[in-house]
Amino acid sequence: MTTGAVDAARNILTGLHEVMASRQNAQAKLNTVVEVIGESLHSEVCSIYLLREGMLELFATRGLAQEAVHVTRLAIGEGLVGTIAERSETLNLAEAAAHPDFSYRPETGEEKFHSFAGVPIVRRERAVGVLGVQHVERRRYEEVEIEALQTVAMVLSELITNADLIDEEDARLLGAGSNAPEQLQGLTLVKGLASGVAVYHQPRVQIEHVVAEDTEAERQRVILAFDKMREQIDRMASQAEFGVGGEHEEVLETYRMFAYDEGWTRRINEAIDSGLTAEAAIERVQQRTRMRMRQIDDPLLADRMHDLEDLANRLLRIVSGQLGTAASMGLRNDAILIARNLGPAELLEYDRRRLKGVILEEGSLTSHVVIVARAMGIPVLGRVRGLRGYVREGDPLLLDAGQATVMVRPSPGVIEAFEARFARNREKQAAYAAMRDVRPTTRDGKRIMVRINAGLRDDIANLNLTGADGIGLFRTEFQFLVSATLPARDRQTRLYRDVLDAAGDKPVVFRTVDIGGDKTLPYLRHDDGQGEDNPAMGWRALRVALEREGLLKVQARALLEAAAGRQLNVMFPLVAEPWEFDQAKAIFDGQLAFLRQQKKQLPEAIRYGVMLEVPALAEQLDVLAPRISFLSIGTNDLTQFLFAADRSNPKLAERYDWLSPAILRFIRRVVTTLDGSGVEIGVCGEMGGRRLEALALLGIGIEKLSITPASVGRIKDLIGKVDLGEVKAAMDGWLAQPPLDMRAAMTAWAIERGIIGD
Repeated sequence: MTTGAVDAARNILTGLHEVMASRQNAQAKLNTVVEVIGESLHSEVCSIYLLREGMLELFATRGLAQEAVHVTRLAIGEGLVGTIAERSETLNLAEAAAHPDFSYRPETGEEKFHSFAGVPIVRRERAVGVLGVQHVERRRYEEVEIEALQTVAMVLSELITNADLIDEEDARLLGAGSNAPEQLQGLTLVKGLASGVAVYHQPRVQIEHVVAEDTEAERQRVILAFDKMREQIDRMASQAEFGVGGEHEEVLETYRMFAYDEGWTRRINEAIDSGLTAEAAIERVQQRTRMRMRQIDDPLLADRMHDLEDLANRLLRIVSGQLGTAASMGLRNDAILIARNLGPAELLEYDRRRLKGVILEEGSLTSHVVIVARAMGIPVLGRVRGLRGYVREGDPLLLDAGQATVMVRPSPGVIEAFEARFARNREKQAAYAAMRDVRPTTRDGKRIMVRINAGLRDDIANLNLTGADGIGLFRTEFQFLVSATLPARDRQTRLYRDVLDAAGDKPVVFRTVDIGGDKTLPYLRHDDGQGEDNPAMGWRALRVALEREGLLKVQARALLEAAAGRQLNVMFPLVAEPWEFDQAKAIFDGQLAFLRQQKKQLPEAIRYGVMLEVPALAEQLDVLAPRISFLSIGTNDLTQFLFAADRSNPKLAERYDWLSPAILRFIRRVVTTLDGSGVEIGVCGEMGGRRLEALALLGIGIEKLSITPASVGRIKDLIGKVDLGEVKAAMDGWLAQPPLDMRAAMTAWAIERGIIGD
């Protein structure tokens, strides 16, 4: 907040303090308020619209026709005022009539006024009104004026609430909800089923007083709150459930960075200087952060802003004395957590025995909390719009994150059907868990290797839980994604050594870091600083590592040191041509020579491999084969590259089937090309974890799968029912003359033989 904004806001708040303390009725107070604001900002018009009976009603004005008061009404989303309320956003226009949402109301006499600025009056995170100013001259309002209006809007929210100017209908619009069942849609962030009662992560801190009596006393309250918050973050770091040096600790480093940010502290103090209480000042700065978040396209920066909001909420609870989140107060029943967004540190505070799922109003696939939730095995549904308007604390919820839906206040029939499905799912999982010690072997005696994908230290426990044959893909980038800075070599070494120790005699394949593209890092930017139109096919993975050679050198050294005295399996991602593999291996060779010179213990053996995701590599496998020990087909990226279809695009995600003859013929050609070369070949990706798709892969010669831990049991079960010779013969026929619907043909064939259920 600028000095001018501070002075303007202070002048207005001084006047409003006197108005609020007076014995006037609510209408008289509002009439006085618009005069105070108009005079302080030298504004020809100042108007207040409030939400009444679902409409925005002109309650008080200076400058517009007085006969329009309580007559002019706008629906949410109608006109400039309705647009501000609907979006909870500020408008600042030099020519109001030029805006596409402008709606002329002749009774107000506003036709002579050209410029317009309006801010939402927010209560419980919903707009309950709009404060607007207008001038005859065409001009955009200065930032100082907008900031003053936004500060005053907070005070008006308190006045409106205390004067009971919001009726029961408005309370319903603010989220009181009804008893009717609702089905809400969202975005799948972590798959899974869950049932429980709705628990709000942060019981809303109600700010009782907005205008400060003693500015210096408010400043001291904030200083003490900052000290306490920083102590909490440090304590969480030392008690991190993922262990010392784990990803959780690195996420908290980002929190520390924000917690000690002087800019954030300064903005809160400036808001206090304008005359706000400590609570109101924090909320004021937080509101501005939310508005900026809506304008951020970069998903990584948006996630960082969510981390800041997480800390702001923590600070607000401390300064107000309302310290309890749902986590600190304890979960009494099976619960599904509700939040606008959630920081990973706060997720880890919850009792895992009671926390069954998470639903977010926002959230993204790349956010920190998703990485941690996946490791905890908690289903997460994100992007559920209007969530707080439909769900009340304690409402029963049925969450199907896999289908991207949540049922709110379900009917008895829906509950019964869900519980039956849930029970079947548990029975299947129990049956699959019982297969932990089963070695996956086909009916005709062929041993199939089933390994798991991992990315967090905690994932390694799934090796024993599933009885998998090893880790076919350890995603090293998770450690980079949750860190505020490039992870130091000793930290990387510690993680890799811990993974190898936990895996014991089972193999682990470490994929070198796959960052860039849509997995951007604040400390590793492209030279031009611009976003990419097609990040999946852009500056990412091995391309980044070869250009920023120091990054790969550090990782190579960490992997070589961690694997001292044992076998190291290294896999390079997104290799398009053999020379890229050669350059990457040369970096490892250089670090190996250095360690040998330093008389350090070396790995007893090093096996190098590549991920085949780029179709071009398939045309040079004969050149590459003599240089590698293994090859893993990354079906997720390969599919989108073959079909030129971005799988993150909802319109295309399900358009191209993994059982398409194009995919299966391509993979079979790779298998045939490498036949007899001595190169181990496998499939890594979601395709291998689906029963029908896994059946197809077996039929075209794939004998090594690396899949999610949750899929291991069902794929072992499938393998035990398959006659490999029979399915290979069937696949040869289907691929020679593809049926119109490969999936339907395979399904009927598999049901007939009892391989999958009908």
